[in-house]
Amino acid sequence: MVMCFAPDCKHYSEKHGCRFFVFPKDTHEKKKWILLLRRKDREPSMHSLVCSCHFKDGDRKNGPTIFEHNISKRFEDQPSTSGTKPKKLKKQLHEVVSTEDKQNVEDNSEAQAIEALPEAEMMLEIPAEEGSTTPKVTFNVSASTEAENYFLRKELLEATEKLKKLSVSFSFEHIKNSDSRINAYTGLPSCEIFMCLYGLMEDISLKYYHGWTVTVISKSDQLLLTLMKLKLNLLNEDLAVRFNICSKTVANIFFTWLYALHEVLFKKFMDKIPSRNKNKLCMPTCFNNFTNCRIILDCTEIYCIQPKNMEKQRATYSSYKHRNTLKVLVGVAPNGVITYASELYPGSVSDKKIVRHCGILDQLEAGDLIIADKGFLIKDMLPQVVHLNIPPFLSTPQFTPEQVIQTRTIARARIHIERAIRRIKHYRILSLIPASLISHSTEIFQTCVALTNLHCPLIREVEDLYKEKDL
Repeated sequence: MVMCFAPDCKHYSEKHGCRFFVFPKDTHEKKKWILLLRRKDREPSMHSLVCSCHFKDGDRKNGPTIFEHNISKRFEDQPSTSGTKPKKLKKQLHEVVSTEDKQNVEDNSEAQAIEALPEAEMMLEIPAEEGSTTPKVTFNVSASTEAENYFLRKELLEATEKLKKLSVSFSFEHIKNSDSRINAYTGLPSCEIFMCLYGLMEDISLKYYHGWTVTVISKSDQLLLTLMKLKLNLLNEDLAVRFNICSKTVANIFFTWLYALHEVLFKKFMDKIPSRNKNKLCMPTCFNNFTNCRIILDCTEIYCIQPKNMEKQRATYSSYKHRNTLKVLVGVAPNGVITYASELYPGSVSDKKIVRHCGILDQLEAGDLIIADKGFLIKDMLPQVVHLNIPPFLSTPQFTPEQVIQTRTIARARIHIERAIRRIKHYRILSLIPASLISHSTEIFQTCVALTNLHCPLIREVEDLYKEKDL
């Protein structure tokens, strides 16, 4: 018993009345047959045969051209002559495909609809171009083929839409309807604040850090990616998977938007500290004894990776934290708004040196008051008629009642800068600065400071004051 070599054909020499042909001896012709048969699992042997059902008119000379995968393409491409009609295929589908292969079709409603169509045929004529010697071509297409094409086009459109949705695994569209998600991913309090920030940045001409423009994701998603990097400190590889881009594109986006945000939010809006008169417009009651307070100062430290260079290791080592750190001076207005942030210095630099070097003293005016911790021994550096208020030092066995009251009063005022610094450090990128980001650490910290100011007021009393003004 010999079985037909054609794929999906179950004709046997003993069971079916068709004839069987051996493969041609001519190498070129044999290769042609193999290509037409599309049998990928094995090569034909010297005993392999092909039944006549796969040959037009059952003639071996025509070569095997009729198979299950192309049986639905029932058309002929041939020149038409007047008074003649294109020849129809003599072999129908039931002559090639066995009844066993049709059982699954019953479960497919679309396939049933196609099979139920009559065997009507449409004549499609493609006229020859004017002046051309090429004769016009007539196609003989069955109605079932047209129906099948319709369903295939429908499936293709559905698959294309699904692919579009899957191409970006994460975007602003996924979280814009949830303020809690906006806050979790970006640190911003609401979608409204995100859109305000995006509106502020939308018309800015971005100069991409690596020199090539990013167009694979929208600008709103680029802003989202940057804020996620700052807030969650995600790896570039993680962000690449989330946004369906490569790690180098993530780095290009992050550094580009980091410097753009820093330029707009920090340099533009935080270049100068507010005046005393502006501070008095929203002065909380805990500052009733310090009505001329211009700023509250304190230093904080950010952990960094230990540098490989021994000199840099020594410079960044903090005797207070017993680790390698970067130190920064932060200033807060009486209403709790962060109004100043210096550049970052090595952790071994003293608070006094930072105050002298950072330039904050140049912004102070006569009559201003600075509130600071007792470690800020900067009175000798202050401009004339600028006052410093720090907790008193214990020079006697115990504080006097007046000193206790003074210490408590200053502590009530100073606590707001500690709370503000805690807010800044909610941005997890500041938990540990890696070696690759140390050169960008000042811009990172100052941008986080500016973003922190987009939160609701730190002091509830100030928030209530703003609400009264709105009313």
